[in-house]
Amino acid sequence: MRNNFGGFPGGNMQQLMRQAQKMQEKLTQAQEELDGREYEASAGGGAVSCKVSGKRELLSLTIKPEVVDPDDVEMLQDLVMAAVNEALRLGEKTREDTMNAMTPAGMGGLF
Repeated sequence: MRNNFGGFPGGNMQQLMRQAQKMQEKLTQAQEELDGREYEASAGGGAVSCKVSGKRELLSLTIKPEVVDPDDVEMLQDLVMAAVNEALRLGEKTREDTMNAMTPAGMGGLF
């Protein structure tokens, strides 16, 4: 019996749709969990530290007073950027690894 679904009997197509819906629900749940996580990083041996959310928002930034040198503002700026960028990288890698582990082979990178 052939139909408009490339030869899939009706039951198999329904099962495939249910599986796709379950996978979508799991992906949505994983995205929500990842959005709720927090990632921390530091630079300069802990002179500058920060925390970002899974939504890629800076939540906190801590600068030790001893690294504040009015004659070397550029160094402080570099340390801040390094810490923030590292925290964002950690969050993005976790998101990517989690989502890729949940997608079928050949579909990785879609999220």
